[in-house]
Amino acid sequence: MNWRIRGYRPGDEAALAEVCVRTGAMGGDASGLFDPPGLLPDIYLNPYLAHCPDLAWVVADGRKPPVGYLVATADTLEFDQWFATQWWPSVAQRYPRAEHPTTLQELVTEAGYTHGSTRDPLAAEYPAQLHIDLLPVLQGQGFGRRLIEVLCEALVARGVPGVHLGASKDNSGAIAFYHRLGFTPLPSPEGTQWFGKRLG
Repeated sequence: MNWRIRGYRPGDEAALAEVCVRTGAMGGDASGLFDPPGLLPDIYLNPYLAHCPDLAWVVADGRKPPVGYLVATADTLEFDQWFATQWWPSVAQRYPRAEHPTTLQELVTEAGYTHGSTRDPLAAEYPAQLHIDLLPVLQGQGFGRRLIEVLCEALVARGVPGVHLGASKDNSGAIAFYHRLGFTPLPSPEGTQWFGKRLG
């Protein structure tokens, strides 16, 4: 396959949402785990495409649908405010909030309602934030590293001093990957491992 990295284009959304779902269970396939299935994309993908399309890249083969992507924001605090006041209210009716969330569906839904509420300390030193997902066909070929390099170059050009991201503490593959790329583990809430990388 002649995979290459290119900028996100309108029309990529359905393919990217499929990638988001198929990598949404600690890197494994989350198909069938959420109802409606748009829950993960509506928290971790679509808002970035809507708000920061210039910081979104995909991996695709010619005219075939993308099989991997990176999305990001250069200003996490501004993005989180927009998410809470504009984005989530526009989709929240699809995802009823549980009073005492306990199931996976309820816990992920709660993440939509509380998005960004624990990130302020990270955003002060590492203002940018990213999500990256690759289908297995791309993994181990260097595309994750190259996508992050493309993002970091764009952030440096904007004068952004740092970037952060989160991974499940149970996702050993992702944690090892971010260590290899020079990300530093940061203080994190239970169940999550935050990483930061200084730029420039």
